[in-house]
Amino acid sequence: MGLPAAKPTLDEFIAWENGQAERHEFHRGEVFAMVGARRSHGTVVMNLGAQLLPRLKGSPCRVFSESMKVQISDDTILYPDLFVTCDREDLRTEMIFRAPLLVVEVLSPATQAYDRSRKFALYRRLPSLREYLLIDPDTRDVQAFRRNAAGEWVLHDMTDAPVLYLASIGADVAMADVFDGVEPAAEA
Repeated sequence: MGLPAAKPTLDEFIAWENGQAERHEFHRGEVFAMVGARRSHGTVVMNLGAQLLPRLKGSPCRVFSESMKVQISDDTILYPDLFVTCDREDLRTEMIFRAPLLVVEVLSPATQAYDRSRKFALYRRLPSLREYLLIDPDTRDVQAFRRNAAGEWVLHDMTDAPVLYLASIGADVAMADVFDGVEPAAEA
């Protein structure tokens, strides 16, 4: 089944996208193919996911990886690299999540400008979101944006920290574990 010639609705997009081998994001009737990930990207995603699983055990929260859809609004569906939700409805859904507490994007040269700007602006529309984490496997830059009590987003640069602190879920992860198996980028 192909997409309609006119801009599809959210329901039309979901019906179409569920039959595709590749993943696509959707915003205001526009469909965007997801690019393939590099080894370093996949390694960081798996490392962090594996570290979060035991830290969330016994809590009402779960971590999900890049194949799960997050609906931002009636006109937007995105695929975060990782996210954590504690929402009861999210924990019952099979396909579309709506209330992540933490979203993690692992940057690549092709997507980092989008992840830092437009995608972050879209995620900020989620009332549930408390923390947005950007990890660059090439430079090992790690930045967390956290929503404070006034609703403002504050940058916490953890690039040189030995431990990644995720305030939204009260978890610490050693940076060595986040980057295990990822070679640092060569100096220019």
